[in-house]
Amino acid sequence: MEMLEEILKLREEATASLNLLKTQEDAENFRLQYLSRKGSVAQLFERLKEVPKEEKPAIGKSLNELRNFLEAEFESAGQRIAAAKTADIGKIDLSIPGRKRYIGRKHPLTQTAEEIKRIFTGIGFGIADGPEIEDDYHNFEALNFPPDHPARDMQDTFFVKSDGGKYMLRTHTSGVQIRVMENNKPPVRVIMPGRVYRNEAISARSYCLFHQVEGLYVDKNVSLAELKGTISYFVKEFFNANAKLRFRPSFFPFTEPSAEVDVNCFLCAGKGCRICKYSGWLEIMGCGMVDPNVFKQVKYDENEVSGFAFGMGIDRLAILRYGIDDIRLFFENDLRFLNQF
Repeated sequence: MEMLEEILKLREEATASLNLLKTQEDAENFRLQYLSRKGSVAQLFERLKEVPKEEKPAIGKSLNELRNFLEAEFESAGQRIAAAKTADIGKIDLSIPGRKRYIGRKHPLTQTAEEIKRIFTGIGFGIADGPEIEDDYHNFEALNFPPDHPARDMQDTFFVKSDGGKYMLRTHTSGVQIRVMENNKPPVRVIMPGRVYRNEAISARSYCLFHQVEGLYVDKNVSLAELKGTISYFVKEFFNANAKLRFRPSFFPFTEPSAEVDVNCFLCAGKGCRICKYSGWLEIMGCGMVDPNVFKQVKYDENEVSGFAFGMGIDRLAILRYGIDDIRLFFENDLRFLNQF
């Protein structure tokens, strides 16, 4: 009888597998293969209805014996595995100190960025993102940096070779402003956080990678007073309600007029110290009214709309807020530093 031979062969195969069971996972795999509802034994029982009537009693008896045998042996193997596991537990040296588990925390730059986002989204700004590998048009030209403009020398750029044109690691997130205006009609009110790159010598005060948040507001009749009000609100929310700030005339190709924003040094209360270079003030951002040439690039009517833009370094704000004296600490992943946050 062909099926009796299959039963005998399956019994030998299963017995050999039982001797190799070492873990609970091994036992579960054995059960699924042989004793489950779709296992090998169940498949043989399913085929019993195809066996000639005169052979069914003998084959049925053999199948029952096979199932009972495997179930008994499987239970014994499970007890053996459990006993071995208990024996292993007895070998553990409970006097050895346990391994300390460290609780993950948000990086101080992440905490600073989230606080900045919270403040600006609370007054109606959205959040936009853009590519870190940028083309020359969005990184420079559309922002009023002509090819021969001396302002390009202000930013040492990492260029990326490409057959499709000139590409670079973005030197600021201002390119996202252009992309937002290209795809949205006024009013636009958005901040653009992200990583930026500049080919600078690494020191306590500068790094080749840092983080920025830039902001843009464009609508009808947007005024310089609204820019000053927005920045003042941010400074008092981020630092403290008693913070003092000042606007100094400056130059940026994509804004006119332009200004640098300083906040009074909170370490010396404006009296002058090493951190503020004895001036009593700390520079925190640049800002200004969007230059009409930028509006022309994105096909906004400069006679119908106006707007302001601002940009600040997240790393710099974190340094000022927490009194950190070396920007490199943000990138070294030293737990002694990170655990303080």
